[in-house]
Amino acid sequence: MASDTPQPFRIEIPQAQLDDLAERLSRARWPDELPGAGWERGVPLGYLKELAGYWRSSYDWREHEAGLNDLSQFTTTIDGQRIHFLHVRSPEPAAMPLLLIHGWPGSVVEFLDVTGPLSDPRAHGGDPSDAFHLVVPSLPGFGFSGPTREAGWTTQRIARAFAELMRRLGYERYGAQGGDWGAFVAPELARIDPDHVIGMHLNAATMGFIPFGPLSDEELAQLTDAEKARFERLQASTAGPGNGYFEIQAHRPQTLAYALTDSPAGQLAWIVEKFKEWSHGPGLPDEVIGRDRILTNVMLYWLTGTANSSARLYYENTHSGSWSMTPVTTPTGVAVFAEDYAIRRYGERGHNIVHWSEFDSGGHFAAMEAPGLFTGDVRDFFRNLR
Repeated sequence: MASDTPQPFRIEIPQAQLDDLAERLSRARWPDELPGAGWERGVPLGYLKELAGYWRSSYDWREHEAGLNDLSQFTTTIDGQRIHFLHVRSPEPAAMPLLLIHGWPGSVVEFLDVTGPLSDPRAHGGDPSDAFHLVVPSLPGFGFSGPTREAGWTTQRIARAFAELMRRLGYERYGAQGGDWGAFVAPELARIDPDHVIGMHLNAATMGFIPFGPLSDEELAQLTDAEKARFERLQASTAGPGNGYFEIQAHRPQTLAYALTDSPAGQLAWIVEKFKEWSHGPGLPDEVIGRDRILTNVMLYWLTGTANSSARLYYENTHSGSWSMTPVTTPTGVAVFAEDYAIRRYGERGHNIVHWSEFDSGGHFAAMEAPGLFTGDVRDFFRNLR
């Protein structure tokens, strides 16, 4: 068989790994906490102890492993790196191929609630003409596409790998959808493979869709009230304590990795804090999304030991010196959910925006938080590109 032929893959975690996880959680060494401390100092001790206890005693990995294995999975080696991906073929013969690209601290788990409606709309009360063949890769260095074994895996290199993946699968015309890091990879893919990428749909978009630094009074006055609110949240995030994770992962991922790779409680805290800060709504993160979904996502980091290699993507991009701002002519759709920062006037400077939606609900993890809105907007955008 040709070396570049994708090979079927199943997740089969040895029981010894699950026993080790439970044992580590049972003897976690917990820190102290000041009386009355809330989320402003980090993840509260009581919350994390309760969630870790549920993880150890009630969460059933085998159930969720089986659910993932119900979806066709494959691996292939591209540019020396194993790439793991879900390949969900639609029963509709005229379905459009679509890449779904996750970010950090996400994984392919982000898209579990939308794979059915997107690939088989007929079975979910939708129009069969909106069907997609879905390719859902794990980013290199994430989950079963990790860890990476050499430096240089930037979003540009990832885009080249994904273009090759679609070529190997025989898809001549395809769309791309991405959020967070996926909203970096998709535009790079459109630049690298413009003859085959027919459109890209983005959420949680930042680079190329936001201003950097303070705005002049004149420019600030031109913003709408909604845009001003997004800009204020952006400034609070990038200039405040919420950006600490970025600075650490962009400059000292190796140091962080010792704690996250050794301690499941540490890995859980590092990820669940982002689900709290970036999801929409006042509740706890597992009230917005569901604790089993969050824990399954965390498991793909813990079981594969990819805390370090996933964080390295921040380091590689920050130190690459090659942030591409070449305008993208590919038709672009943007969904701005309630926690997103994208402002259209900045996006239009470098993108061919033909579709723009704004929602007052949903957050950074849109496909998990608002799967119906996410699915509908993806369908709406690509409908005119088929």
